[in-house]
Amino acid sequence: MRPHSRQILSVEETFGANGWHCELVDGADVLRSGFEGHHTRVDLIAQAHPQLNALSVVTETPMTLTEVSQPYVFELLMRANKPLTLGGFEYDLEREVLVFRITNLFERERYDADIIASMVHCAIAELDRLVPYVATVRQTAPDLLADLDLERLLERDDLIPPLPEAEMEEEEY
Repeated sequence: MRPHSRQILSVEETFGANGWHCELVDGADVLRSGFEGHHTRVDLIAQAHPQLNALSVVTETPMTLTEVSQPYVFELLMRANKPLTLGGFEYDLEREVLVFRITNLFERERYDADIIASMVHCAIAELDRLVPYVATVRQTAPDLLADLDLERLLERDDLIPPLPEAEMEEEEY
């Protein structure tokens, strides 16, 4: 079995420094972790690509779709991806999981801890943010799906938790 790369070990160190539990996968430059989001349990996979000096962070949550709701959820994902600069949503049909993936290229073999932490926060928050929108599509009666305005649905902010900064500001007053 080959040893883990310096890159994935720097990711493991960042997880430890943040108090996040993770497990390195034997024989691969991969670590696994899990987090509780506001809406769902999020499984996280971080994979180092030493040849490229790149890190991919992938978050997933189980999400079964009916044949009728699939095209609407796929359109929702496309619309959610459109304004994103970093990362993107996917749906894995075989495993029935909703996915968010973000990748970054680093200058050095030892990845920057602040960037790693930002990638982890982003991947968890983005996936968790989309879950209630997908749930709305899944819970819409099949005969009403064609009437569902997906663009307006994504504009609803009552389905997502307030940003931590906003909560802190409210507590100060």
